Amino acid sequence: MCLAVPGRVLSLYEHEGAPVAMVDFGGVRKEVCLQFTPEVTLGEYVIVHVGFAIQRLDEESARRTLEEFARLGLLDEEFGEPPVDTRPPGPRDMS
Repeated sequence: MCLAVPGRVLSLYEHEGAPVAMVDFGGVRKEVCLQFTPEVTLGEYVIVHVGFAIQRLDEESARRTLEEFARLGLLDEEFGEPPVDTRPPGPRDMS
């Protein structure tokens, strides 16, 4: 599953000419591209989907969403280690 997750902007910088931020998702920190939201400032909350900040979000909404995702175990699913494939080597279905 791939969620759009709120996170808090910890730092702002450029990487290869693109605006980037280090974003905290309730304890998990990831680098996020700000190409779609270049107006974001330090300390603001953004909604991130597949590595891109797609929208700014108020702090209260971000905190409530993060708490609910954590309660449901969705943050572990989104940011945890990928499951280990224990099947023997061979062709894989794409479902």
